[in-house]
Amino acid sequence: MHATDNPQKPRPRAIYLLPNLFTTGALFAGFYAIIAASQGQFIAACIAVFVAGLLDGLDGRIARLTGTSSEFGIQYDSLADLVSFGMAPALVMYHWALHTLRYDGATWGKVGWTAAFLYAACTALRLARFNVQTGQVDKRWFIGLASPAAAGLMMAFVWTLAAAGYSGEQVRFLALGVTVAAGLLMVSRARYFSFKAFPRSDRVPFLFIVLAVVVFVALTIDPPKVLLTAGALYALSGPAMWAWQRLRRQRSGGAA
Repeated sequence: MHATDNPQKPRPRAIYLLPNLFTTGALFAGFYAIIAASQGQFIAACIAVFVAGLLDGLDGRIARLTGTSSEFGIQYDSLADLVSFGMAPALVMYHWALHTLRYDGATWGKVGWTAAFLYAACTALRLARFNVQTGQVDKRWFIGLASPAAAGLMMAFVWTLAAAGYSGEQVRFLALGVTVAAGLLMVSRARYFSFKAFPRSDRVPFLFIVLAVVVFVALTIDPPKVLLTAGALYALSGPAMWAWQRLRRQRSGGAA
């Protein structure tokens, strides 16, 4: 029997649409967040960014499960991330709080939009660095805060305070600090646990199932506060780990 007598069926081209459809959905959610923020619908904008984060997490997993990963999908995902986790959070924060810095003077007004640009630029730099380091770093760790996590921190901050009745003008300087800190953490050298190496099999300890149920219940009770707490703790874990490792090295050097 010749090899040509039983040709292998080619993989349908349509299957490659599946992960890219999720990426497109994430891009749409980020675009919608920008439109909603420009119309003063800040809670809806924040929820849209979290929806983008959920879809962004699914597209990569679906591509790996279906064997449809491609260079096009990787590049498309990065461009969508720049909109959903870079431009959208920056403009939501600007429309909600940072633009009110101009009430403190012309210089502060420039600081407001510059901070929003700084965050967006740091997102672009973070994504570019991630792309060139793919396959060169330990998959268990992110170098710098991941852009979806930074966007989640920003949007959880806006969502929590807006739901509590605070206006952006009242907390404009706190919003400025959160924006700058989130941007700089993305381009820092701090290591963050990536969760990509977990779980290593289909089986997980029973404790993790219980924790998942607890998180789900907490999100049901008060989503913005739970998301803000989780985002802040995760963002602080990188600097805390760096400080702890440096302290250990100093102690080891002193003992030697």
